[in-house]
Amino acid sequence: MNISPSFIRSTLGLILHTEKTPCNNALAQRRSKSYRQSMRSCVEATHLAYTSGLLTALRIPRSRKAPKSRDITKQVDPDQVALLVKKEWQLSYVTPFYQFRHTQLKSYSKQLSAFIVSEKQQGLAIEVGQELGFKVNFSVVLGLAETDKDAETVFIQILSKQAFAAKDDAQKVVWSGWLTCVNGDLDYLRSLPLEFVSLPLFCTRGPESLTVLVKSWFEKTFDCCFGPLGINSTNLQWLASLWTGCHPTINIQYLKLVWTLPTLPPMDVTYTVHPQDAWELWDSMRQVDTTEDSISIDEVTGFIKGLQSHFFRHFRIDLSAGSLMQISTALGSSHHSGKIKIASPNYIPTILQLLTECALLKMPI
Repeated sequence: MNISPSFIRSTLGLILHTEKTPCNNALAQRRSKSYRQSMRSCVEATHLAYTSGLLTALRIPRSRKAPKSRDITKQVDPDQVALLVKKEWQLSYVTPFYQFRHTQLKSYSKQLSAFIVSEKQQGLAIEVGQELGFKVNFSVVLGLAETDKDAETVFIQILSKQAFAAKDDAQKVVWSGWLTCVNGDLDYLRSLPLEFVSLPLFCTRGPESLTVLVKSWFEKTFDCCFGPLGINSTNLQWLASLWTGCHPTINIQYLKLVWTLPTLPPMDVTYTVHPQDAWELWDSMRQVDTTEDSISIDEVTGFIKGLQSHFFRHFRIDLSAGSLMQISTALGSSHHSGKIKIASPNYIPTILQLLTECALLKMPI
């Protein structure tokens, strides 16, 4: 199938690519002997998860369910859904929480608020201006869990008032974050001891200094460990395919992909495809023996190779030699550095399931 070049807008730009090295924010943490042993035994096993007396293999999926449009507001409070969509979130993974209780969220709100104030009084910069104090709200987002083993999503907000604000001015949200698990690996979740709760995907939005403090409090309180969660090229290809497959149901408006090529200096290539052409190419890749409810990795790979081949015919630039760094449609966007934006609530479960898989596979334990 030929995609008309009139539907493709491609721009090439030379940029110097620099990688941001995350700061080592590790603070002194209490760690049990079993925790330290499990860390040492599993740190080299990227796709193995350690639980008490059991080593569980987490396999990279070769197929996924095709996304289905679903009005998520029928099972999740619309006001809570609005807090999650149309915002860009930075992703992290986190190991299971020890003795975490959803019934204690009010207490956790007070504890985290006191912790932030205490750390600020010790001279740690908060980078959100001169505040009079912090208020933390923990809440449960009911309805996102897809199985009885998925823990309910927890949403966190930090509010503050500027020092020069009027007396009657309300506190404003200065930081938001949420912990979730959607369709987590059942074998892994069943293998966890009862004292542990797994909410492996952590999404944050706000000053990095507050994110550091929130993570520090969780680590000290629940004996867990956080780490950065990037989205590799394969998973970006999955997202591009999943979103493109939604076009007959909801107009994706465009498919934009950004590759970085290993030239000197590195070259970024932005490739924008008309949505109908993208969908026709995707539809042509659907295998005869594949059910409508399933998408295989071979179909995803064929779709991306088709886009790359078309680009090469017109510009003689081999995108397969580079790395896919970013994809975006009207339904959402994602970046290899671990940034995600979900623009449509209709496909939240599909995207969160993929990100939950990424978080579980990334964990050292």
